[in-house]
Amino acid sequence: MRLGINIDHIATLREARKTNQPDPLEAVFICEKAGANQITMHLREDRRHMHDFDLRRIIESSFLPINLECALDKSILDMACKLLPARITLVPEKREEVTTEGGLKLDSRLKEPIKRLKDSGIEVSLFIDPSLEAIRKAKELESNAIELHTGRYANLSLELFTNLKRTNNALNLNATKKEFESELSLLKEASKESLKLGLKVYAGHGLNYQNTQAIVDIPQIEELNIGHSIIARAVFVGLERAIREMKEICKSDGRF
Repeated sequence: MRLGINIDHIATLREARKTNQPDPLEAVFICEKAGANQITMHLREDRRHMHDFDLRRIIESSFLPINLECALDKSILDMACKLLPARITLVPEKREEVTTEGGLKLDSRLKEPIKRLKDSGIEVSLFIDPSLEAIRKAKELESNAIELHTGRYANLSLELFTNLKRTNNALNLNATKKEFESELSLLKEASKESLKLGLKVYAGHGLNYQNTQAIVDIPQIEELNIGHSIIARAVFVGLERAIREMKEICKSDGRF
């Protein structure tokens, strides 16, 4: 299974002091050395972490393909059509959110931008919740791929398997376990339907060293995009080792 490394939080740390350290471009070279398959970065409308110059420098310098996450923002899409990342993943975006909170709302507004990006030679992926309706709509919009939002699965995993469960009573934990199993089933069903319709299947959001294995075991998913947990682990063991440890999890289904 391919592993894309989201390097946004390298830029988040830089922006804490508004200096030039740490440099996200340096992280790109470490990711390549550690065996990552792709660089993922989110250029937000408010430029809270990555900036335009980061995108330009990284696309120009990286030997790994670049997966640019962005909202349906004309200025960013105009820039992308000039810089030509390997892929655009269209995501929902709200200024007040800390991180992306859910899947993209799919409607006819997406059709023209998707066509424009594809005509420019850029693969298009849509970041969606694991629903059959959303998958079928993604196919209608002629997206190349979908990325399944694993955020709810990840949050339920935290409630079940970390110290967060201490805040719940046994009855709530039983209910949470059922929700967790249901969400994992939705991800499996969505993956099957996506592949059946000819869409490439990716996944990401909230995945970490404890909850990723179950997603790796879904055979239709060919790529994961993971950021925060890897960067957090890198604080203690270094970025190269943190990536290699996640790569080992991605290898463990025997497909890569």
